[in-house]
Amino acid sequence: MSLVLQRIEQTREALVGALAERNWEAIGELDLACRSCMEDVLSEAMLDEAALRVNLEELLGVYKQLLEAAMGERQAIVDEMSQIHQAQNAAKVYHLFG
Repeated sequence: MSLVLQRIEQTREALVGALAERNWEAIGELDLACRSCMEDVLSEAMLDEAALRVNLEELLGVYKQLLEAAMGERQAIVDEMSQIHQAQNAAKVYHLFG
């Protein structure tokens, strides 16, 4: 396996681990590493296309999971902010009539 393919696999595995821990800082750093890997893929002439396809499909699967997790986290924040806003409004009404 070429060095580029190994880097893609290692980065993918690290992304899976960071996602499991919800370590968004590490995910951001690993995303940059993934971009670097993609640049290396484009510049490398001799790659096993079948192995590359498998690696990239697996990486795509991880990014789908990351997207779902990020959307879930975003919705949780929206819900929490909505609850805070409702609580603030209730407190204003309580103070108004209390």
